Amino acid sequence: MPAKKELVKKGKGMKDILPEECLLREKFVDKAKAIAEFYGFEPIQTPYLEKVELFTSAIGESTDIVEKEMYNLKTKGGEKLVLRPEGTAPIVRAYLENGMHTKPQPVMLYYSGSFFRYERPQKGRRREHQQFGIEVLGEEDSIADALVIRILFAILEEATGIKSFSLRLNSVGDKECRKNYQKELTAYYRKHAKSLCKNCERRLKTNPLRLLDCKEEECAPIKEDAPQIIDYLCNSCTNHFKELLEILDASGTPYYLDHHLVRGLDYYSRTAFEFVSEEGLAFGGGGRYDPLAEIISGKELPGVGGSIGVERALETKLEKQRSESAQKPIKVFFIQLGTGAKHKSLYVLEMLRKAKIPAKHSLSKNSIKSQLAIASKLGASYTLIFGQKEALENSIIIRDMETASQETVNLEKLTDYLKKKI
Repeated sequence: MPAKKELVKKGKGMKDILPEECLLREKFVDKAKAIAEFYGFEPIQTPYLEKVELFTSAIGESTDIVEKEMYNLKTKGGEKLVLRPEGTAPIVRAYLENGMHTKPQPVMLYYSGSFFRYERPQKGRRREHQQFGIEVLGEEDSIADALVIRILFAILEEATGIKSFSLRLNSVGDKECRKNYQKELTAYYRKHAKSLCKNCERRLKTNPLRLLDCKEEECAPIKEDAPQIIDYLCNSCTNHFKELLEILDASGTPYYLDHHLVRGLDYYSRTAFEFVSEEGLAFGGGGRYDPLAEIISGKELPGVGGSIGVERALETKLEKQRSESAQKPIKVFFIQLGTGAKHKSLYVLEMLRKAKIPAKHSLSKNSIKSQLAIASKLGASYTLIFGQKEALENSIIIRDMETASQETVNLEKLTDYLKKKI
């Protein structure tokens, strides 16, 4: 007797996106695109595979992403590639590589798709996760920062089921500001070195700003009393941040100043922001990255952008939709009987589609008993019974599933009749 063969299952941290969630994601992305396009953003799609050097130089070799979260592979030709872990560096590369500096500036782009990080799977975050993001390239004025924030804010308000969230803001200054601040921050944390968690012991040596990202309880009181970067900003960075806050105030966008918000990637400068749920879950964020183009190409190019994690943003809406689907029965179920009726079934279903009347069916079934059983299980309010006689007479039987009463109507009057009923 042959050994039982086990199913090869999906990899850890990966997820099958089933029909109801697929549809919800498509609606979210469609809404997000519509808002972005209203403000003049254009679509772009970069490869899922990029050269490893793009991220080691742009993100920083001491970041968690580069140290332990990238999916690396080597081609037969010896080229080292990675599955893209984030969207900004590839967008900047595409801008530079494709000569987009010749277009009217700033260049405003939006994107959506999968990104990959080898990290511990958690609620709303898988090793393959979906993002929708926007980038403004070629503009250093703080109005660009405000534009990105306002658009992402609108998307979260209008395209998700999130009823309340907060926008958290900070400035991480420029290279010179941050250099002075990091000295003070490092000196402060060295005084508490014996009380730090293992991650913060490492960050103190490799990436001091990430100390402020720590969520461990043992580090919380240390972080609370840490120096604030806003006290170390130069005049230029102070004015940039002040103007951003004034624009957000004028646009009616609420925000909360979070002095611990730093965004741990090496290329961030000045503005940093995150969108956070009432439970403290971050589902979107971004900031300004003026140094990025110089890091990867030696060329200067100011930029600012942000993204929304689609899974996390839609989690509330998906749970609500599942609950409503379980409680809300379908209205119409179509039943066909006999060869002639089956051949004409698509004609009837097209009538319903064009009239925007949702209808379930089971066209592969042949018996009325099996089809009625499915209609009953789905909780259909009405069944449309289309048999050989009805196909010849151009009519259809409408059965009320609650009362078991039924009547025959002409096919031409079917959609008007159903609209009155449902």
